[in-house]
Amino acid sequence: MPRLSDSMEEGTIVRWLKRDGDEVARGEELVEIETDKATLAYESDTAGTLQITAQEGATLPVGARIAVIGGDSSVASAAPAAAAPVAEVESPAAAAPPATPASGDEISGRGTVTTTEPTRTQTLIARRMAESRATVPSFTLQISVDMTTATTLRAEAKATGDESQAVPTINDMVVKAAALALREQPQANGAWRDGKFEHYSRINIGVAVAGPGTLVAATVFDADAKTLAEISTETGELAERVRSGTITPPQTSGGTFTVSNLGMFGVRSFEAVINTPQAAILAVGAVEQRPAVHDGEIEPRMLMELTLSCDHRILYGADGATLLARIKALLEAPLSLAS
Repeated sequence: MPRLSDSMEEGTIVRWLKRDGDEVARGEELVEIETDKATLAYESDTAGTLQITAQEGATLPVGARIAVIGGDSSVASAAPAAAAPVAEVESPAAAAPPATPASGDEISGRGTVTTTEPTRTQTLIARRMAESRATVPSFTLQISVDMTTATTLRAEAKATGDESQAVPTINDMVVKAAALALREQPQANGAWRDGKFEHYSRINIGVAVAGPGTLVAATVFDADAKTLAEISTETGELAERVRSGTITPPQTSGGTFTVSNLGMFGVRSFEAVINTPQAAILAVGAVEQRPAVHDGEIEPRMLMELTLSCDHRILYGADGATLLARIKALLEAPLSLAS
């Protein structure tokens, strides 16, 4: 079983692309494997006769034998654990089995009860979220951000700009603001792992994207060094890949901080679960017009709630508050994000 992502611990064989006994060439696609990130086609690194030792549907740990190519079947698998994926295939959700009646096709006051098996990706998401809640001593901080200037500038850009060029979204602005704030506060761009602090030289922002039956944090690498336009283009492409099931493990790995936005659903504020082992995750709410005090007067302003969930082993209260306040300051002065 090859390792197809940095967080992969085991994989599920979705479909063999060659039959037992077939002759295969080096570089020829052999099998579709579902990982914790996506379903990928894996290619042979050698030529010879294929001897399949693990059947479709089997879930095996990384490094376990799934087949032998050439030679005696008692020899260890020829597939190296560190080989790279070569192609993306169907969305993980597409591999989900159909709903099946519960034992007895049972009828209750809730009607006919049916059960469905989660996909491997859904199972891993559930496990990682449970582990995060159970093992991370987290706390949350919330702050209101006045997005009036930002939304005004964005509306003007849409009205006067080239229709062929996408105008950065509010979430793109949040990603850039978070990246710049992390550059100023590097201890927040790290992790707690095996009883030690990890600090990262690159600022890679994971953007949570919902796909069919899955939730993926697509990575914007070196977000602090990219323009808003570059971030906008990249996040749009990544989101489309998640929804079409063509996102690859390298595009979902290496994140150092995560942004999760439910504002498009009208959610004012929420608490996001930390994407371990990262130090924090930023939850972004809806931008909505509400009464606020501005220059000593009550007037309608475009406000947005940000909620920062922090791992208390890495960030203390003042650290989280400083980071959140800096993100707020950058968003309230949006021209500072232009460079």
